[in-house]
Amino acid sequence: MTYSETYKSAGVDLDAADLAKRKIAALAKSTFSDDVASEIGAFGGVYRYPTGSDSLLLASADGVGTKIKVATAAGIYNTVGQDLVNHCINDILTLGAEPIFFLDYIGYSDLTPDIISQIVEGLSIACRENQLSLIGGETAQMPGLYSPGDFDLVGFIVGYVHESGLITGDAIEPGNAIIALPSNGLQTNGFSLARKVLLDSGKYCLDDRPELLGGISVGEALLAIHPSYKKQVTTLVSAGFVRGMAHITGGGIPGNLVRVLPEGCAANVDVSAVSVPAVFELIRRAGEIPSDEMHRVFNMGAGFLIIIDSDAVSKAISMLNQSGSDAVPCGKIVAGAKKIIIEETS
Repeated sequence: MTYSETYKSAGVDLDAADLAKRKIAALAKSTFSDDVASEIGAFGGVYRYPTGSDSLLLASADGVGTKIKVATAAGIYNTVGQDLVNHCINDILTLGAEPIFFLDYIGYSDLTPDIISQIVEGLSIACRENQLSLIGGETAQMPGLYSPGDFDLVGFIVGYVHESGLITGDAIEPGNAIIALPSNGLQTNGFSLARKVLLDSGKYCLDDRPELLGGISVGEALLAIHPSYKKQVTTLVSAGFVRGMAHITGGGIPGNLVRVLPEGCAANVDVSAVSVPAVFELIRRAGEIPSDEMHRVFNMGAGFLIIIDSDAVSKAISMLNQSGSDAVPCGKIVAGAKKIIIEETS
């Protein structure tokens, strides 16, 4: 008998999460002052400060999710902090922001001082690499809430941009082109499903080296550090080509690109040129997961999308590749109701 795993069967209900977010958005919006310059649902919040100026602060918060369970099982604690910082940086990069400082929260039951130090080591590595100051945080030991060995890691980032440099996606229009920057694996999303079909099923152990992964272990593939796209994105933003950007996190391309599309615009996303890391094929086979569910849960090799003028594609890809990225064309913006169509042409 064959079966097909889904994110919902792994305990994550994306539809319920979307409903909760809509309810949250209404509550949050009731608190807005006139200086709030963004809507709930963007990759970061935008706040004008000081009042009446053209100076904007941008902020975002995120966590590492159940990738922590893989790191804990592997006994590797100095990478999840890097995942977290880079994830948060990428979120506010979509708005054209320059990241300036970061704070963290670690909740745990019984971690040793050495393990906590290793977690913060990861935070500090990524902050230094991205010229970002780690200015504080909070640790909270709560044995009644966390089971022995468990912990949670959350980050809070603040950046800035002048109003003229804010990128919201409002400038996107039919005919624009989409460029994809590559991911190196799951990054920080989809681990509940990946763990269920690879590890909890007993099909693989972290030390296993299936032929499909080309010599690396399952643990190494799952713990690949979420990259920062700051260098590449800053290069392209400075050239004035960018109309909108999306960080491909939970929900994949369909759930994230739609967040920056203005009314009247849809996206035909051609992923045929995107190189798909082998770990996704391992997950797909292990769980017999349909293609549409894979794209709904995972980034599938496209870690960050940039929307630009169609006549700037060649120049933009050349600039991105010179700054260290194997960027590829990834479809176009078309007229229509806001929706994402994934195409896999050859």
